[in-house]
Amino acid sequence: MNRAELADFLRRSRARLEPSDVGLTAGARRRTPGLRREEVAALAGMSVDYYTRLEQSRGPRPSRQMLTALARALRLTQDERDHLFHLTGEEPPRRETASAHVRPGLLLVLDRLYDTPAQVVTDCSEVLAQNALAKALVGDVMSRPPRDRNLARMFFLDPAARDLFPEEDRPFHARGHVAALRAVTAARPDDPEPAALVAELRARSEEFAALWDEHEVSQRHRATKRFRHPVVGLLDLDCEVLLSHEHHQLLVIHSARPGTEAHERLQLLRVVGLQDLSPSGVGGEA
Repeated sequence: MNRAELADFLRRSRARLEPSDVGLTAGARRRTPGLRREEVAALAGMSVDYYTRLEQSRGPRPSRQMLTALARALRLTQDERDHLFHLTGEEPPRRETASAHVRPGLLLVLDRLYDTPAQVVTDCSEVLAQNALAKALVGDVMSRPPRDRNLARMFFLDPAARDLFPEEDRPFHARGHVAALRAVTAARPDDPEPAALVAELRARSEEFAALWDEHEVSQRHRATKRFRHPVVGLLDLDCEVLLSHEHHQLLVIHSARPGTEAHERLQLLRVVGLQDLSPSGVGGEA
């Protein structure tokens, strides 16, 4: 681990970012350019003390999970992310499989969508990033351990995740998860991630196993979805899916047409904010 080079790289990466680049307001006048240390720490989900020690060349070796969070917080490109891993003596994630690294430009778009729920997921249903309103709608998925951020796994194995949707809509969501995963496993036969997820769900969920045997195939498309929220009630939202073929990532946006009851409830949800008002605070749908 090259502590001096790591510290310099972190400081320079932080200094080149403006608050608006990460969806923050500038606030009071800043004495130095770039983000503050506490802002980077908050974006990465680590303590300010831990991040400060890294910038002062005296911190312990970050975990791979922490390095991924730092790369996302600092809006690093994939090459820069690999450099960050190398500075700590870690091998960067393989590029030939679906990447968990969200491109800075995509994160910038996500930050700008302040009035509509949006999140970035892989084609294998792994949540990579959420904006504030998505967290308010479906729960803060990014606060969960990495293994527990897969929407398909949550839907079939966590009963609380299904409570986000009216009971009569759940078969539709179940089929959608299975059909999309079927398409991914066929498209990436050499990628162990989707195959392992399928094997796990077939073993642990009778519902998934039965649907898998029906061999339905479908990509994620535009749809209208209904969400049950414990405070604002039922929301009928339009779901738009923007796909990045190069990175196997999807930007999923939920919106409501102005003048509708759902639009009013979505505006109320912005006021409610990020309070964890559901029993479990989990998300369950892309």
